[in-house]
Amino acid sequence: MKTPALREVSTRLEEAVALLPGEPAGPADLYDRYEEVAIAILDSEHGDFIPGELQEYLETLLYAKQLELGLIPFPDPAEA
Repeated sequence: MKTPALREVSTRLEEAVALLPGEPAGPADLYDRYEEVAIAILDSEHGDFIPGELQEYLETLLYAKQLELGLIPFPDPAEA
C-alpha cells in the first residue's frame, strides 16, 4: 500500500502537469511533460524517502501513464 507521502507525490505530479502552459501536441508530448515534472520531483524530494523508493514509485507512475496514453502496447508482444 502507498504511504501518504507517496499519494501526495502522485497528486502533485498530476497538478503540476495540469498547470504547465499550453496544450500538449499529442500523447507523446503529454508524456514528456509528466516525465519532466517527475524528474523535478525526484531531484527535489528524493532525500525525503527511503533510498530508491521515490524513484521506483515515479517510474511506476510513468509506466502506467505510457499505457494509459497508448504509447506502449499491453501486453508486450515481445513477452507473448
